[in-house]
Amino acid sequence: MEAGLPAVQPVATPATERAAGLTGGGARRLRETAIRTLFTLSAVIAVLILVGIFGVLFVQARDAFTGVEGVAQSTITPEQRTLFTDAEFAALPLTPPAPPSLFGDFLGSTIWNPTGNTALYGVGAMVVSTLLVTLSALALAAPLGIAVAAWLAYVARPRAREIIKPVIEVLAAIPSVVIGFIGIVVLGPWIARVAGVNSGLTAANGALLLAVMALPTIVSITEDALTAVPRDYVQASLALGADRWQTLVRVVLPAASSGVIAALMLGMGRAIGETMTVLMACGNATAMPGSLFDPVRTLTATIAIELGETEVGSRHFHALFAVGLVLFCLTFAVNVVSDVYIHRSSRGRA
Repeated sequence: MEAGLPAVQPVATPATERAAGLTGGGARRLRETAIRTLFTLSAVIAVLILVGIFGVLFVQARDAFTGVEGVAQSTITPEQRTLFTDAEFAALPLTPPAPPSLFGDFLGSTIWNPTGNTALYGVGAMVVSTLLVTLSALALAAPLGIAVAAWLAYVARPRAREIIKPVIEVLAAIPSVVIGFIGIVVLGPWIARVAGVNSGLTAANGALLLAVMALPTIVSITEDALTAVPRDYVQASLALGADRWQTLVRVVLPAASSGVIAALMLGMGRAIGETMTVLMACGNATAMPGSLFDPVRTLTATIAIELGETEVGSRHFHALFAVGLVLFCLTFAVNVVSDVYIHRSSRGRA
């Protein structure tokens, strides 16, 4: 380069600018776009799985309320008539029984007898039994779970918290069949002796067991909600002269109410979908319960007991899918309510 001449600066072109962008912020934007796409795809897949489950249940359940099933005099051909004696043929109905109606014979009836001479598919008693056991379990688990969570969050020493919280969480790892055995061997005889009933395999037995199973969910989420309350609230309450108990009851719990209610809803969802424990501990009677000390059969227990013994494609088979659809709607409603409260709690902490 000759002396005195200025240095030549490289001219920026669109290609060089794009290359420079890819080596810096452009590569970061690509990574962020890829991550965002992955998360969006995961959410879409989850929604599609949920819609698919509902679709399978709906399609299979629909066949329980359509078509004709059963042998009748009007459906027997002359060749088939030779297989029946006169007495057997006369005992057959003239026409096949009509399919059950959704609201009258299914949801509106309390008699479930799919294998009788006249098949009946009423789930009213099982819906009531499911709600009875679930709500009773929630009534037992809610005050205990909230109290334990409050103790862990604001009263317990760090050493005690490190010991007690893992013990509570271990309850979630106990197999439901083991808890069912406890209900049969320990709680069942105790309930029969205290209540003066013939058998302790009742709704009360199932409610006690489900309360224990729902505790880890309620305690964990409630503690998170309580500890998320800003410390400024606590300090301001104490500065105004309130003691720790008044601060907890009148300041912290109201501020965390959305999270606490979400914990209760999720605990209820945990209880309402339980199968093995209620199958073993509740007595499995399909009659309408009159009290907590009557044997009951829940929706989940009915599916578990009967699905493996029904003929695939029969009305009984499809009716069990209809039972599953009712259970799906109940659990979905509980999860939607809990999700609403979780988002409300999140906005309150923001």
